[in-house]
Amino acid sequence: MTSIESKEEETTVVSSNIGEMSLVDHLQELRKRIIISLIAVGITSTVSYFYAEKLVNFIAAPAGKLYFMNPAEVFFTYLKVSFFAGFLAALPVVLYQLWAFIVPALTRTERALSFILIPSSVVLFFAGVVFSYFFALPAGLNFFLGFATENLQPMFSLGEYLSFVISFLLPFGFVFELPLFILVLAKLGIIGSAFLKAKRKVVLVLVFVIGAVISPTPDVFSQTMIAVPMLLLYELSIFMVKYLLRK
Repeated sequence: MTSIESKEEETTVVSSNIGEMSLVDHLQELRKRIIISLIAVGITSTVSYFYAEKLVNFIAAPAGKLYFMNPAEVFFTYLKVSFFAGFLAALPVVLYQLWAFIVPALTRTERALSFILIPSSVVLFFAGVVFSYFFALPAGLNFFLGFATENLQPMFSLGEYLSFVISFLLPFGFVFELPLFILVLAKLGIIGSAFLKAKRKVVLVLVFVIGAVISPTPDVFSQTMIAVPMLLLYELSIFMVKYLLRK
C-alpha cells in the first residue's frame, strides 16, 4: 500500500469515527470537558487559598513591603492570587481536556505529534513565567524605581502590585510558546529556515508591536523586555528548524 493510500485510509477511519457523533453528542462532550476543567481549576484554586499568604509573600519579594488601601483589598487579592495559582496548577488538566475533545478529529500522525506538543507547551509556558519572575520582573521594577527621588518615594498598593505582576508574568508564558509554534509550521512543511531568515526584518517590527500590545505598561522598557526574548526565541527557532528538522 502506498503512503497516499495509507493516508486516505487513515483519514477515512478518523472521518467515520467523527461521523458516529452527532452535533448534540459533540456539545455534550464539550460540556463535559469544560466542567472537568472548571472543577480542576476550582480544586487547585481552593487548595491555593490555604497558601495564599505564602504565595503573596513570594510574589511580593521583588518589591519588598506592600500596603493595602482598604480593608477588603487583602481578601480579594488573596482570591485573585489563589485563582491565578490554581489556574497554573490545573493547566495540564485543562490542556488534556482540550486534547481529549479534539483527538477524534486527528489522524494517527497528528495524535502522535500532540503527545509531544501538549507537554512541551506546558513546559514552555512555565519556563516563560519563571523567566519573567526571576529576570524580567526584577529588571522592570528596578527601572521604574529608578525614577524615585527624595520627595517621591514608592509605596506599592497590594492589589495594584499583584495585578501588575500577573499581567507581567502571563505574556512571557505565551511568548515562550513561539518556538513550538514555528516548529509545528515547519514540520507541516508550511515554512522553512530560509523563509524564517528572509522575514527577520518583518519579525523585528512585529515583536515590538506585539510587545506594545501585551505589555502591562505603555513604556518602551516593558515593550523591550518582551520583544528581546521573542527575538532570541525566533533565532533559536531558525536554528532548530535548520539543524533538527533539516528544513
